[in-house]
Amino acid sequence: MGLSTRKMEILSAVVKDYVKTAQPVGSRTIARRYKMGFSSATIRNEMADLEEMNYLLQPHTSAGRIPSQKGYRYFVDELMQEERLDEEDKSHICSIFSYEKMQEVETLIRQASQLISSLTNYTSLILGPGLKKSAFKKLQIMPIDRQRGLLVLLADTGVIKNKLINLPQALSQNELARIVSYLNQRLEGLTIDKITAKLIRELRRDLYHHINFLETTFTLLEESLAEDESRVFLGGITNIFNQPEFGNIEKIKSLISLFEQHSLLANLLARPLAGIEGIIIKIGRENILEEVQECSLVMTTYCLGKEVVGTIGILGPTRMEYPRVVAVLRQVVGQFEKL
Repeated sequence: MGLSTRKMEILSAVVKDYVKTAQPVGSRTIARRYKMGFSSATIRNEMADLEEMNYLLQPHTSAGRIPSQKGYRYFVDELMQEERLDEEDKSHICSIFSYEKMQEVETLIRQASQLISSLTNYTSLILGPGLKKSAFKKLQIMPIDRQRGLLVLLADTGVIKNKLINLPQALSQNELARIVSYLNQRLEGLTIDKITAKLIRELRRDLYHHINFLETTFTLLEESLAEDESRVFLGGITNIFNQPEFGNIEKIKSLISLFEQHSLLANLLARPLAGIEGIIIKIGRENILEEVQECSLVMTTYCLGKEVVGTIGILGPTRMEYPRVVAVLRQVVGQFEKL
């Protein structure tokens, strides 16, 4: 059975008021603050009906009502109006992305995670691009002394691998520069999963005169090809602990333990979005992990260029400012797409 217009207005008011104050909401409060034109007695009767229908809960007999998980879900699906960010927030987001455009993607993601947490006062989680979707940027050999150098493989997301190597004495600086230039020309712009074993064999064949010296390079490339570790970048970890719902020390310990397990977080972020576009909101027990079943997690994928490379999530209490969180996510994702 659907809700009447009056019940929808009252449910929406209860959600908004509880999100703002973290205090149970009474009928007099609704009548006074929201000027709906209904008497306090009418609102009280409607709230009793909403409680009976499991949209509201009454934590104590003498207290007002708070939204249930079902109430939040109805609000998000049927009643929520997306918030428009003010120009100051938009400018803040744009300026950080503009500043970071020429930086490594990993640096940008770290900046974005901190930005999101500061704009929402919740905890942000960004699943970075899997290594195999990173694009090869360049190979560098940085001399340390006459005998040794640091070999560095760079991707657009940052350093992939680095290793100390012995520099061949018979090789001049010019020859070394030509070899490095040749490898960069062959590999630049390729995603790691496109640097196949076949391509590495071709490079070995083309540069067989220097095979001993370059063996470390090829080994690092093969190691990179074998890996596919996605990292999770966290922002504002302590924000969620500032919420009154998380005053219990056991809840805090549980979340801290989760934040330390990046493989679990990566799975939490990746699974619900497989093959799905747009923003997903998981409320309370809709989340798979027990540690976040008293939280809401708002997620969406983000792109670099036209390719989906990761997921952005915002974790907070079920008493979340959903319209603002969605607005921030849309704005940040839009900036990623412009890179």
